[in-house]
Amino acid sequence: MDTYLDIIKNSYNGYWNYLQKSVLMELNWENYFYGLILISLVVWSLEMLFPWRKNQAVFRKDFWLDTFYMFFNFFLLNLIILIALSNSAAQLFNDVLSIFNISISDFQLFEINDFPFWARILVFFIVVDFVQWCTHRLLHQFEFLWNFHKVHHSVKEMGFAAHLRYHWMEPVVYSSLKYIPLAIIGGFNAQDVALVHFFNITIGHLNHANINWDYGFLKYILNNPRMHIWHHAKELPKERRNGVNFGITLSIWDYIFKTNYIPYNGRDIELGFDDDENFPKDFMHQEMYPLVKK
Repeated sequence: MDTYLDIIKNSYNGYWNYLQKSVLMELNWENYFYGLILISLVVWSLEMLFPWRKNQAVFRKDFWLDTFYMFFNFFLLNLIILIALSNSAAQLFNDVLSIFNISISDFQLFEINDFPFWARILVFFIVVDFVQWCTHRLLHQFEFLWNFHKVHHSVKEMGFAAHLRYHWMEPVVYSSLKYIPLAIIGGFNAQDVALVHFFNITIGHLNHANINWDYGFLKYILNNPRMHIWHHAKELPKERRNGVNFGITLSIWDYIFKTNYIPYNGRDIELGFDDDENFPKDFMHQEMYPLVKK
């Protein structure tokens, strides 16, 4: 028990120190705080310069709610629960394996750090994105998980900050399902993680932005605004009722597994889900919704 208490204590102290150094600009490439701000300002500028829905206000519906979600989920949520929970869960998993005299390293397929830089980054990126795509599908398949995911789908006007409007339970699910696949292909250094993370944030912001882009032939590889808006469509055919276009960064999984769906230009389609007019409109009630829903 003392071991877990120490892990929780060290997690809080470590992340708090990291957050302070980030805000005070005492970090370099691993500064997610200013990295997020810079990416957000660039994509928001693109929205203003090349708006797809020209009648949509610069400060669109729920702009400030989504901005709060962005910083809460990206930083405060880590401080409040995710880092401590993640580290404790990893230790618990390793402790359970030790009962059988095995460790996660026994399942390791190869040492990824022996790979060339480009190959290491590519493997990490593809594995993470595929696991996230699978997880995203699960969020739409099971009602228990869908009730948490509704927070993200409650967006009624798309904009870059809508990318990070999600319930705190989602990263718990995503991180849990990513742990074992990443563990069995070896460790990654902090710079690898930062590079992939910043790229994913950029594509995620663009996917939700008010921009009329599909990247040409790259649309079959990269998720894009024209494709992702259909993921948020309120009305879908009955055979697609569990969702479409589940890609996080890559769209290729949807084309491979036939979950792609772009019937026409979706600029003006209604966003949301059935009965979303009765869904909570403020942060606290949205966070509580899955726990109090009858």
